[in-house]
Parts: sequence; C-alpha cells; structure tokens
Amino acid sequence: MYKFSKICVFCASSAGKKPIYVESAKQLGATLAKQNISLIYGGGKVGLMGAVADSALKNSGEVIGIIPDFMTEKEIGHTGVTELIVVKSMHERKLEMHERSDAVITLPGGFGTFEELFEILTWIQLGLYQKPVGILNVNGYYDLLEMQLNKMVVEGLLKPEHRKGLIFSTELDELFDKMEKYQPIKPLFQLKKDET
Repeated sequence: MYKFSKICVFCASSAGKKPIYVESAKQLGATLAKQNISLIYGGGKVGLMGAVADSALKNSGEVIGIIPDFMTEKEIGHTGVTELIVVKSMHERKLEMHERSDAVITLPGGFGTFEELFEILTWIQLGLYQKPVGILNVNGYYDLLEMQLNKMVVEGLLKPEHRKGLIFSTELDELFDKMEKYQPIKPLFQLKKDET
C-alpha cells in the first residue's frame, strides 16, 4: 500500500474553455494540502498550474514549483509558492519533478502535459520510475486516450502489463485509492537514469 508525501501534478498552463477544469485543479490542490501531501508541479502561476498551486497554498499546503529559467524571464513563474526551483532546461525540470515525487497525477493539458506524461510512462517501461501514475479524467477529457492505449494493446504494440502503468479515474477519491494499491510494473529491462 503506497503512502504519499509528495505528488507531482502535470497539467495545462491554460485554463481551458470549461470551468470544470479549473474547479478540478482547485479540488486537487485543496485535497493534497488537507492530506498533508506536498504538491510538486511545473512552477507556473497561470492556467490549471496556477489554480492547483493557489488552492494548495490557500489550504496551507506545501507547494514546490520547478521551472526552466527561460520561463521565469517571461514572468509566468509563481513567486508565491513555498519553494520555486529554477533549472536550466525542460529535461532537468522533468527529472527534478520525477525524483522529488512519490507519484504523478495528470489533469487535462496540451502538448506539454502529454509529453511529460508519456516520458514518465516510457520510464516505467524501462524501469526508471516505479511509482503510481494516474489520470484524473475530468469531463471525459482523456476518454479517447484510454481507448487508444487499449487499442495499442489489442494491436500488439503495447504490452498489457505496461498498459497497467497508467491509472484512470473520473473521481479523485477513487484515483487515490487505485494509486495506493498500485503494483510496480516489470520493466522491459532495467536502466539507470544516467544511461538515458
């Protein structure tokens, strides 16, 4: 049974067109804070990133933002968080986020969110990350992704055990429950991070 002290959240730097996306980010931030789980995230003050961070802070939670220096120059870094770590590159940002977290939760997002999610799923396949990774499927946003992953298994392009590396739920409480019961996936082969 997994117990979490720090959870990394991947999500959009935009708010989206429907209020439910911001509301779900706020709910997640508040829940993490109330459960005394630190939020690790991309360090932005805008969109869903800003909403999840602000909500955690409002509920006295610890918030650690990790942001590349070129984004701070564009003034989108959240200076009100508990700690804002400025790194040199997107790759270094992801590495810091992964290493500092006990698990990952993904909210709706665009290319950046998908890129972060799929890199960590690849790391699971390679044995570089063996912690729970979940998707909070708000408003059916990830329905087609779930179908696509299942199709990949049917077509023989994704092993069924690796498909289990991504947990889906439409409800936050259920997602936490599933993630706590997560069993590490057997990797294709074992690598060390410095071999990637």
